[in-house]
Amino acid sequence: MNGWLLMSVGDDRQHGGNDGYDDRPDVHYSWDDTVPNHAGPAAGDPIVLWDKRQSLGMSVIEEIQTGFADKILRRCPSCGLAGIKARKGLQPRYKCYKCKAEFEEPVAHVERVQTYRSRHDAGWQDLLGVLPGDHLRALAVAPTSQLSLRPLRWDDFERALAGSGSLRLLLNVSRRLEGAITGGHTRATVRVRIGQGAFRKHLLARQGAVCAFTGEAPASVLDACHLYSYAELGVHHDDGGVLLRRDVHRLFDDGQLAVDPQRLTIDVRDELRSFPQYAPMHGGQLHTEVTAGQIDWLSRHWHQHRE
Repeated sequence: MNGWLLMSVGDDRQHGGNDGYDDRPDVHYSWDDTVPNHAGPAAGDPIVLWDKRQSLGMSVIEEIQTGFADKILRRCPSCGLAGIKARKGLQPRYKCYKCKAEFEEPVAHVERVQTYRSRHDAGWQDLLGVLPGDHLRALAVAPTSQLSLRPLRWDDFERALAGSGSLRLLLNVSRRLEGAITGGHTRATVRVRIGQGAFRKHLLARQGAVCAFTGEAPASVLDACHLYSYAELGVHHDDGGVLLRRDVHRLFDDGQLAVDPQRLTIDVRDELRSFPQYAPMHGGQLHTEVTAGQIDWLSRHWHQHRE
């Protein structure tokens, strides 16, 4: 059985000179019909997301939403093809990887595209750093491929994951694969997080690109984590959140990670300490200063999950 290896690197995920895609790896993945293999992924398919350097996580596609949108595409002024990309720190700014021309500005035009967005949060399993990028490339059906959507040799991926010591995560996603219904989806009633983007920007401005539990991290992997149940309160409190790496966010929400409000040290549950990426956190200090309001919310979380 084959799955899909999906590249998710935020605004750096460009194809055909476009402006990138709106991804949230643990919830949804976006692409359009300008991307090779765009019609390949389907509901029920297993997927692995990565950022070129390392694995991010794995899941099963619950559904794929389709639509249409007007999109700005940029092309090489010499050959008219879209194999271009902006370069950082080099002049001219752009290079065409088809005809090798270099130029300051591409030719831009608006094109109607079909859009796709997967939904896969129900089965999400974090794999941040479990497998390196080179290993994942080798597991693709075409290892030398540069595509964002690549068929993945799923049986070989399972063996690689089991060999990494992450057998528990593999079993979890395998169970979800067995229960996946191709083409189906579930209905759920949720509170829409209005203002979530502004809340995250507020935390980034105050805290910087730092996970409060693990330290500096790329902004693209940091979530705005509420220290309380947003579903119950429905408002964003200025002192009610911190930035956390996505896997750490999920573990904090589940109570696997907590903060002792007296010592401001991180507490890792016993069962989680068997994983080498989490055990060193136990007893460690937070990597960012917290306000009295944040300590109050952390205290409530502690009493809920530890006392």
